[in-house]
Amino acid sequence: MNVLLMSVKAGFGHHSTALAMMSYFEKFSHKCEMLDIFNYINKPLGTAIDDGYLFSTKYMPNIYGKAYEKLDKKDEPYDKRAPISLVSNLVSKKLTKYVEEYAPDLIIGTHSVAGMVMSILSKRGVISCPTIGIITDFTVHPFWESTELDYYVTPDEILNYEMARKGVSDRKILPIGIPIREKFSVRGDKAKARAALNIADKTTALVMMGSMGYGNIKKALIEMDEFRSDFQIICVCGSNKKAYAEINDYAWKKDVYAYGFADNVDVMMDAADFIVSKPGGLTTSEALAKGLPMIIMNPLPGQEDRNLDFLVNNGAAIMVNERYSISDALNQLLNCEWRRRLIEESVGRLGKPSATADLYKFAAEKLWANSAGTENVLPVR
Repeated sequence: MNVLLMSVKAGFGHHSTALAMMSYFEKFSHKCEMLDIFNYINKPLGTAIDDGYLFSTKYMPNIYGKAYEKLDKKDEPYDKRAPISLVSNLVSKKLTKYVEEYAPDLIIGTHSVAGMVMSILSKRGVISCPTIGIITDFTVHPFWESTELDYYVTPDEILNYEMARKGVSDRKILPIGIPIREKFSVRGDKAKARAALNIADKTTALVMMGSMGYGNIKKALIEMDEFRSDFQIICVCGSNKKAYAEINDYAWKKDVYAYGFADNVDVMMDAADFIVSKPGGLTTSEALAKGLPMIIMNPLPGQEDRNLDFLVNNGAAIMVNERYSISDALNQLLNCEWRRRLIEESVGRLGKPSATADLYKFAAEKLWANSAGTENVLPVR
């Protein structure tokens, strides 16, 4: 079977979700291709969109947030003459030959603009296979209201109400969770994970602020270091070389282990008792799947603000801001047993460790059948 995954590289989450699905389908010998729709039609354009997103969220977050807010208020499909509709039509024309030649048996989109392109291609008869859109945050992004796909994957059934406001029928919604890489789908033994990281077997905090290391990481760590409780800290700085250097040079009271980019975050999550993080959709999904209570800070305006609202309103996280400090949050997790139990219960309820396998299983059991429609053609575990 041919699977086509369409994405837009605006941040890393959309691509990572697509790659997680791609890896899982390929395990069963299915042909998969991932297509960054803007990068395909014009590589400089694709790079510019990604760079523009990263620049605006880092250096102009308030402007980005206001733009997102304006777009987010719209629940009706965009007019055909609207800029986003014109762009989607142009992209779909550019992709027509590629899609026809690839002849997909399933198309999965991990960005709302990809979903619009998929919808246009379906209306034009370019594709007749099933189409699935994946919501990659704990909110419904702008432009999904202008899509007409067969199914939509959401992080949780709580979002069904928001999807209904966007005009999506309940029968099209698959609230199975955001697909994540397999290594995040199983909770490993804490002691073994700590041994693998060569750290002590004791209470551990994991601090992550996205791939670019947003916010004043050192300031946050200093407050954690002063908190009167015995725990160690793992900190992933991503591309923030300044923070990485400052953390390594500082004289900490606690054991603090700093990393730049890390390819073993799954092991770090296994070693941790809780995570301090900005609320990116992918990191949040991975942390929930690993069963980690969350302390949330430094949300980017836009979708991350809404991820924060979702997590706090559903009891899975504690919010840190200028009025409520990291120390206050640490006190809840480390010194208040009933509060910690409530958070852990909410995390257990919201975590979807089998999301990737569940979406594959749905495709195998419900979408791909032989010509008679009576027999599955995909292996199902």
